[in-house]
Order: sequence, then C-alpha cells, then structure tokens
Amino acid sequence: MTGEMARTKTAEIEARAAERRASPRVLVDLDVDYRSEDTYLFASSRDISETGIFVRTIEPLPPGTQLNLRFRPDSATSDDEDVLELEGEVMWVNPYRPDTLANLDPGMGVRFVALRTAARQRLLELIRRIAYID
Repeated sequence: MTGEMARTKTAEIEARAAERRASPRVLVDLDVDYRSEDTYLFASSRDISETGIFVRTIEPLPPGTQLNLRFRPDSATSDDEDVLELEGEVMWVNPYRPDTLANLDPGMGVRFVALRTAARQRLLELIRRIAYID
C-alpha cells in the first residue's frame, strides 16, 4: 500500500467515525467518579456530548459494562445537590499501553443510557455553558 493509499484509507475511517456520532463533542476537563458492581474509581473526562462522555483512565472497563457516573458540573461548589449522576454503558476502550508513545489518551467511551428528563436538561445546560452556546 502506498503512502497516498494509506492516507486516503485513514481519512475514510475518520469520516465514518465522525458520521456515527449522534452529537457534537465538547472538550471539557471534569472530575468523574464511576461505579460498576464492586468497582469504584475516580477519573477525569476529556470530552462530553448529550449522548456520552470519554473517561480518561489507565484502567478502562470492558465494552458492555454498565456504569453509574457522578460529576459536579461546577467544581467550585461542594454541594451534593450539584452532583450530576447518570447511567452509562462502556462502548469502546482505548487501552493503556505504557510502551507506546501514540497512546496519549487511554480511557473509555461511555454512552449515556436511560436519561431522565431532569438529568438530560442539566446535561444539556452543562454542555451549552462549556461550549458558550446560548
């Protein structure tokens, strides 16, 4: 395969991945707590959309894992009422590979599931605030 063919193939793969996304992503740096059965971990996020979130972690859980995610949209407050709690499912994983320079962002893509109306509204407000959308 020539270099030109490889670049074309890469562009095609990236275009297909972008088409699969149902919502635009917004870059964000939030502390995220997540729980699945007996696992309770602290991590951070890289981006969020109205349909999901990327959780940075060197210990991603396998695809299909159901999670309870908790994060505080406004890190300046410590009031538990400000915590946004959502359910999610791990859809894909970028595993931690310490010997590879290309692996700069290990973690997991999580799709939100069973969002209640109030939680969806708070999530959309958070995304609008981060993206400066009126």
